[in-house]
Amino acid sequence: MKISCVAVDDEPLALDLLAKFVEKTPFLELQAKFSSAIEALAYVNQHEIQLVFLDIQMPDLSGMELARILDGKKNTSPPRIIFCTAYHQFAIEGYKVDALDYLLKPYSYEDFLSAATKAFHFFGTKENTTLSRSEASRPNAEYIFLKVEYQLIKVVLQDITHVEAYKDYVKVHISSKKHPLLSLTSMKNMEELLPSDQFMRVHRSFIVALNKIDSVSKNTIQIGDQHIAVGDLYKVQFAEFLSRWMK
Repeated sequence: MKISCVAVDDEPLALDLLAKFVEKTPFLELQAKFSSAIEALAYVNQHEIQLVFLDIQMPDLSGMELARILDGKKNTSPPRIIFCTAYHQFAIEGYKVDALDYLLKPYSYEDFLSAATKAFHFFGTKENTTLSRSEASRPNAEYIFLKVEYQLIKVVLQDITHVEAYKDYVKVHISSKKHPLLSLTSMKNMEELLPSDQFMRVHRSFIVALNKIDSVSKNTIQIGDQHIAVGDLYKVQFAEFLSRWMK
């Protein structure tokens, strides 16, 4: 999934840095950048833009005024806003226009990525509502992005053997790696993200890749050296899968 976006800031250095951060982020696609909110408004009105990174204090038309205009557009889906400003007092006002996030200058790429990831999850959830599954969850999807430490890692679905709950994180076990990827997300989010025709939750703490199952004995699944018990809540669903598998 690529999120189409524009960057708006009247300070040249801030605008260049913002554009650099956008271009560095794999799931963002920079369509244009503007030093004028009026020019940005004209562009957004003529193009399908999903996300606007927006400074607040600008001449002629402020970022807050632009956000209100975009939010009031009828019969269209307005772009979402992430404000970028040096003034923390605008934070509450920013959330009144339903901004996704608020970056306080000077911000690091880590701060930027955290805000951008909110947009990634927002648009992924929106696609889930519209299409039943997000792009990453469609049967023909080949990869997903996971936040690991301070970066987003592309993970090929065919490489995943199983997913394991670990406190507030999940461990994503990869066939080609000795150690699992540790991602700050929930099992519920992973269950929604992974395509249901390829992965199944079999326990509160485990999701397995169906094509990586080596054997099944009673209520225990073996994947390589890992033995995973099928939880009581998931036995019926897993039994239905086995009945199809054995036909």
